[in-house]
Amino acid sequence: MKKLSKLMMLFLLGCFLLSWNPSNKSQPGYNPEFKNIIFMIGDGMGLATVHATMTVSDRPLNLERCTHTGLQKTHSVDRYITDSAASGTALATGNKTKNGAIGVDPEGNILKSILEIAEEKGLSTGLVSTSAVTHATPAAFIAHNNSRVNYEAIALDFLKTDIDVFIGGGYDHFAIRSDSLNLIDSLIKKGYQVETSIDRILGSDSNKLAGFTHPGQNPYRLDGRGNMLPTATGKAIEILSKNPLGFFLMIEGSQIDWAGHANSADTLISETLDFDEALGVALDFAARDGQTLVVVTADHETGGVTVLNGNMNTHEVQLSFSTKGHTGMMVPVFAYGPGAELFSGIYDNTDFLGKFLECYGF
Repeated sequence: MKKLSKLMMLFLLGCFLLSWNPSNKSQPGYNPEFKNIIFMIGDGMGLATVHATMTVSDRPLNLERCTHTGLQKTHSVDRYITDSAASGTALATGNKTKNGAIGVDPEGNILKSILEIAEEKGLSTGLVSTSAVTHATPAAFIAHNNSRVNYEAIALDFLKTDIDVFIGGGYDHFAIRSDSLNLIDSLIKKGYQVETSIDRILGSDSNKLAGFTHPGQNPYRLDGRGNMLPTATGKAIEILSKNPLGFFLMIEGSQIDWAGHANSADTLISETLDFDEALGVALDFAARDGQTLVVVTADHETGGVTVLNGNMNTHEVQLSFSTKGHTGMMVPVFAYGPGAELFSGIYDNTDFLGKFLECYGF
């Protein structure tokens, strides 16, 4: 009887050892109810901008579908009013840095981003932006440089990662360079399908896609960009969702910020509506999927936007701007899906990384 009992124990121990795998999805700490994060950043999008856009829109915004809201503080390590490089770095890496720095601490030491951590864990990763992909906010998730304007060096950092899909402007930073390097050829050698129009990007069947929508910065939607952001969002999700382990995707509505700098009310609202359409694509996927967290925020507020008056019935709004720069105001956070409750309350921009890691179970 004792011999039989020992044999049974050995059998059970053997089954456990055979089934145990450090990368197994059932390992302790892994959340089997959770797979994906879509992190959406409306650059410069403050609460007044959101409310003005709600007033003008003839339908409820997709932002209103989010179930949890919060506020985040945006200051950088050396300035009360941050720039996009420092705030993007804080959002991506959980560490504050000085204005102008990308993916490094104030002393220039490399900081690992949530996108890089997701890559290491076997997840698929992506970036979509209406700016150049080498611009401050997307760069903060993939590059490491003391200056946000070192665009050619930032482009080189894309080749040091295994990011699966990136879509945005900035082709010339890869192809027409002062060092004569042809990073387009390098991307192709790494297995990327490189496309230079939104139609060809949408038609791609590759699992590794470098999609360039403009040689430099894309125009405003009112000036001809069209629905690039919502359609590129859908394409990125289509590619990344093929990975059974999950994905991390950052999407930026870059030009809300530029409209704030220009104090252009019509453009500001147009860019925010465009960003909200892209959010609708993300939320529709999350609703179907059931294992996707969508988090929406801004890196800072731009323009000092004030809603002076408006009419919800006629969808008219009167705005005032107090500056052509950034402000130090807290910015809103919206969340939907598993883990959304973590994003309620008031917290610092450095807290996003820890919340993301908790959701993934890393």
